[in-house]
Amino acid sequence: VQLQASGGGLVQAGESLRLSCAASGSIFSINVMGWYRQAPGKQRELVATITSGGSTNYANSVKGRFTISRDNAKNTVYLQMDSLKPEDAAVYYCNALIFRGSVRTSFWGQGTQVTVSS
Repeated sequence: VQLQASGGGLVQAGESLRLSCAASGSIFSINVMGWYRQAPGKQRELVATITSGGSTNYANSVKGRFTISRDNAKNTVYLQMDSLKPEDAAVYYCNALIFRGSVRTSFWGQGTQVTVSS
């Protein structure tokens, strides 16, 4: 599985951005896709995930502001980020999880930088 993330940039607080993650390869086997972020000096943290069945999960810090969605025809997952705050600034990474029995395999895309000015 290969993941190509895009859509980062510089915005002002309160503005919006949409990140995209295009998957290729053995995409039929992907169980969960998600977005994580890592700010300087901090650990990588979960932002949002979406299962192959469409169930979503969000970090408390982004609930009500971010929306994860997927376009199966385009093999792409999106993260719509509204009402951005300076604390949302980070490198955002796309992730895909494949479960085979008890084995879980994780794939990562390259990061895309999100900068939010106050």
